[in-house]
Amino acid sequence: MKNQKKKRESIFLLVFLVTLPPSLGRQTSDYAPYFYDNGPSSTNGNMALFSISEDTPVGTQVYTLNGTDPEGDAVWFGLTFEKGTREYLRVDPKSGNITLIQELDREKQGEISALVSITDGRNKVVETIRVFVTDVNDEQPEFQNLPFTVDVPEDTAAGSSIYRVQAVDKDMGSGGSVTYYVQGTPTTKFTIDGHSGVLRIKPGETLDFETTALHFVTVVAKDGGGQYKGKAQVLTSTATITINVLDAQDTPPSFIGTPYFGYVYEVSVPGSEISTVFAKDGDEGNPNPIHYSITNGSEGAFTINSTSGCISLTAYPVTLRNELYEIKVKATELGPSEELLDYYTMTVVTVRVVDLNNHPPTFYGENGPQSQFEVTMHEHPSEGEILRGLKITVNDSDQGANAKFKLRLVGPGRVLRVVPQTVLNEAQVTIIVEDSAAIDYEKGKSLTYKLLAVEIDTPERFSATADIVIHLLDTNDNTPRFTSEYYITRIPENSPGGSNVVSVTANDPDSGLWGEVKYSIYGSGSDLFLIHPSSGIIYTQAWATLDAEVKSKYNFYVKAEDTEGKYSLAEVFVTVLDVNDHVPEFDDSLVERTMIIGAPVRVEAIDADAESPNNVIEYSIMQAEPDNIFDINAETGEIKLKSYIKSMEIVQNITEQKDCRWSLVVQARDRGSPSFSTTAVVKIDITEATQLKGPMAAFLLQSRDNPMKALGMVAGVVSILVGVTVLISTAMFLRNTKSNRIMPARRIIIRRRPPKDRKPWTFNVPFSGGGGNDLLNKTVVDDPEAGNVSINPNKNGRPRCSRSKPKPLPPRAPCLPPPSCPLPSSNPRPSERPRAAVPTVSGALASKSTSRDSNISSETTRIPVSSALVSELKMRLQQKIIESNSSYY
Repeated sequence: MKNQKKKRESIFLLVFLVTLPPSLGRQTSDYAPYFYDNGPSSTNGNMALFSISEDTPVGTQVYTLNGTDPEGDAVWFGLTFEKGTREYLRVDPKSGNITLIQELDREKQGEISALVSITDGRNKVVETIRVFVTDVNDEQPEFQNLPFTVDVPEDTAAGSSIYRVQAVDKDMGSGGSVTYYVQGTPTTKFTIDGHSGVLRIKPGETLDFETTALHFVTVVAKDGGGQYKGKAQVLTSTATITINVLDAQDTPPSFIGTPYFGYVYEVSVPGSEISTVFAKDGDEGNPNPIHYSITNGSEGAFTINSTSGCISLTAYPVTLRNELYEIKVKATELGPSEELLDYYTMTVVTVRVVDLNNHPPTFYGENGPQSQFEVTMHEHPSEGEILRGLKITVNDSDQGANAKFKLRLVGPGRVLRVVPQTVLNEAQVTIIVEDSAAIDYEKGKSLTYKLLAVEIDTPERFSATADIVIHLLDTNDNTPRFTSEYYITRIPENSPGGSNVVSVTANDPDSGLWGEVKYSIYGSGSDLFLIHPSSGIIYTQAWATLDAEVKSKYNFYVKAEDTEGKYSLAEVFVTVLDVNDHVPEFDDSLVERTMIIGAPVRVEAIDADAESPNNVIEYSIMQAEPDNIFDINAETGEIKLKSYIKSMEIVQNITEQKDCRWSLVVQARDRGSPSFSTTAVVKIDITEATQLKGPMAAFLLQSRDNPMKALGMVAGVVSILVGVTVLISTAMFLRNTKSNRIMPARRIIIRRRPPKDRKPWTFNVPFSGGGGNDLLNKTVVDDPEAGNVSINPNKNGRPRCSRSKPKPLPPRAPCLPPPSCPLPSSNPRPSERPRAAVPTVSGALASKSTSRDSNISSETTRIPVSSALVSELKMRLQQKIIESNSSYY
């Protein structure tokens, strides 16, 4: 039955759904979106039971809302907070990412309530969420009930609890637990329980109000530590406890202003005040009142006020049987009920009966009255020291004001002072040192003062004097002092060993052996010197030789020392004076120079003396051949020709031999006294400047006096060429090795035979010369294969060029011009301009023959020179002659 009933219901529902309109069917199939519930440990879903740490940085993505729509439509997410609450989170509607936008603080808000929503545009689902803020250790312990102040009686027993501090940490777990400890030195009198915060007095320690009435104890509260931003962190805070120590009744009273004196005058009456005593409780924090009483010594003549401590006379002075009374006064503390306590103290009040002023002050020594006192002591006693050798007592036999007087020392001020300065009746006189430096044996062997005692309040103003004589004993209180901090002296370098240099003096004002000074010398520059230990005379070592050229300055220290080792230093500067003991020297006794007309040459001598004028050299010409040709600069040693010698022609006309190599004797003399000189023979080759141009000419001109410079230049060029050659050879070798081929050496010999119809030819070239036939040289071009081409000047001065039958001639070197040939001067007169000399060229062109060709006759192998070669040679000779001639016109 039940199954049939269910079938009927299903059929009815199907018919009902089929009969619904289509639009109504679509509405019933539109379902709302929903969130995924992934549990509290997930970081996406519906944020159910989600928690976040309070130290999460702002801007961090903390969660992602995740959900879906049953129809698969797009969904959007929302996050809202109740009105009036702080918004900590923000959601991206599309992605559902939730970001922290404000800092969290669990101690202020431990839970965040919000509404999250999901919508597909038509349906919206809203859920309430609670986000829990988890704790981190970010709070310090906070002390409660600050400031801490506690009053503790000084008689509190050791180990007693005196205060309890409390600190609260708002964190949870171990970060919220608090422990305590005392910060300070081990000498503190207090300790604290680490868990309860109870402050106690350390065992074995006691408090004392009279020693320290106030204590400051620094207590540190430390939490149990925890994580903060991924790191372990322990936080502390401090507080200061002020402990006031309360005074307890444990100290007896004490009298103030002791000793006490009182006086009874002849005019005093009963009830007159004699003296007043004052005592106070030793427990100053809570003092008790004091009760005064006389216990002994008054003999009924004196009484005391129990409250004020005032002692007064009870009888007339004439009834008093003693001149001096010693009254014992007792001061006792009173309790709260005015009862006498067990805390008391005693003092003595001396009362003297005073008579009329009929006695002056008197000084007494050990044997009675004395007007002069003497003492012997060492100089410079310590300041505040008492002159114990003086035993002086001063007394005035009167009573009361008549026996009151002043003491004063008359003498050098502020050196000694007398104590006491005011005396009543009698006192022991003490003299104390005030200025130790003024008590100086060297200033005076004795000091004399007058000790003066003068009454103060009497009309008579009685006085007394006594002489104080202090005999001083010397001590070694002075250091030897040089008369100067440094000594400057000079000594000639030729001084013999043992010569006196300088005398130094040091004074020690002490007496006896303490005043004896011993001299010594030391320092890096003292090796050549000695000093007499008593006189202070410094002299050179017996073996010492001074040389200003080697070292001209010495400095060292001298030491003046007394017998106890006190010393002072002075510096000595010794200058070795140069003596003219060196002769000027040339590099060589024979000096050779090459002189170009118009340019000087220089000779140089060196004087090894150290100072001017001994090393200043003057040059002069002692002898010259020929004479009156050269001038010399006395300071520089530059030698030059007389101004009228401007060309080689003038040079050759001076002597009969036409010699261009002249000699002269040059003297180098110093300016010392006595003066020394030396001579050297200077041989000078006279030549004329060659018109050179270009950088090579400039280099040769610069290095004409320094041939090593030119030689170095040549060596450098040769080294570069050798290096380039080695590099090229190495490269070729490496290339051939790499190719692994051997290239055959090929030689092609082309032989030309002269045509039979070629005839010898002759041509004439006009040469103009200003120097005769010597200016023309023979030019020969010799070719073993081609024959000879010779160009020879004829007797008329015209060259003749002829083609002759080839002959085997050996190679010849070019002919050199005669050495006496003068060169043209730099600035010749137009009428005296010489003709240019044609350079001579001589050479040979010969073919190389091998052993294979040795049988061939030389006559058959010669090849005549071609006409083109002869024409080219002719043209070059004519062009050079024209250029040389045109350069002089």
